Amino acid sequence: MHHLAGHPNVISIVGAYEDAVAVHLVMELCAGGELFDRIIQRGHYTERKAAKLARVIVGVVQACHSLGVMHRDLKPENFLFVDHEEESLLKAIDFGLSMFFKPGEMFTDVVGSPYYVAPEVLRKHYGPECDVWSAGVIIYILLSGVPPFWDETEQGIFEQVLRGELDFVSEPWPSISAGAKDLVRRMLIRDPKKRLTAHEVLCHPWVQEGGLAPDKPLDSAVLSRLKQFSAMNKLKKIAIRVIAESLSEDEIAGLKEMFSMIDTDNSGQITLEELKKGLERVGANLKESELLWLMEAVSALHASGTIDYGEFIAAMLHLNKIQKEDHLYAAFTYFDQDGSGYITKEELQQACEKYGILDGNIDDIIREVDKDNDGRIDYSEFTAMMQETDFGKIGLPKA
Repeated sequence: MHHLAGHPNVISIVGAYEDAVAVHLVMELCAGGELFDRIIQRGHYTERKAAKLARVIVGVVQACHSLGVMHRDLKPENFLFVDHEEESLLKAIDFGLSMFFKPGEMFTDVVGSPYYVAPEVLRKHYGPECDVWSAGVIIYILLSGVPPFWDETEQGIFEQVLRGELDFVSEPWPSISAGAKDLVRRMLIRDPKKRLTAHEVLCHPWVQEGGLAPDKPLDSAVLSRLKQFSAMNKLKKIAIRVIAESLSEDEIAGLKEMFSMIDTDNSGQITLEELKKGLERVGANLKESELLWLMEAVSALHASGTIDYGEFIAAMLHLNKIQKEDHLYAAFTYFDQDGSGYITKEELQQACEKYGILDGNIDDIIREVDKDNDGRIDYSEFTAMMQETDFGKIGLPKA
């Protein structure tokens, strides 16, 4: 963070302090909300506006790369506005997975988030070009409201990232300019050597100020899709936190025992390979996609590629606990304060306020999860939402 200090679109660090319990990072306050939320609130949106946001996002990538840093976890949630003013600065945050790199250096640890991860990261041989791919995914979503590569399962998403075709045929793409499509296509080339660099993206005629991006409003369907994407992610975040906090000492003890079994040298750290072998030894055979999810869950993965006890617990909860019936029911009853068997708008509002998540999207969340349109969420609607990936259930055609 100190190395990147001074860039107007990178979050600044005020200071770091250590006490007996923790290291405290004091960061600049960004009170203007997430990137997608701002677009949704404004209610009108043009390609020119998308190009302006692309300039900022890729400008951050270029600044990082010029200083020998790759972010490795670029996604819309990691761009926040400083305040609620119309011309507020947009800032990149969360450099927890960032690495210093030397020209030509290759990395092998799989990190990032399913929709945004570059194919070469999944193939475990990558460099800073992976950030350009992630930025290309964000721009695709800004223009269409849906990610370019998606499926109803994580494994399916990864397979689409590795092999899927870009869709420029479905709505709203026929009415989007050729320049926008050209840029996105060249940012999402699977061969990182042929992909545009951040500097080349900034020189592209569609991105440049006063460039080719037209000023006509994008289809209103784009905004409604962005609403769905944003709202579903946030309800899941709250529910996962509720589940984590509701676990008993016994369940934590079981995971503690598992960690000790895998950490054979008692170093307090386990490598991903040790983790894989250890989990196989205790009968938990993980698919590659689940291991990738585990990597994503361990968002504070050290440069050494090892996982400590706290990270292990968080990752295992993320992987195993969300789908379990009793935990889903515990989370549902947490929201359902009056025990009516339904989560109402008021109950959801209370939970959101407690966790400091959301700012005005309650109706959108209810609408997306509420399949029988009675204005509230019952248990079956809640579990369906928790057990599917975000785009499996919002009525999009399967790729």
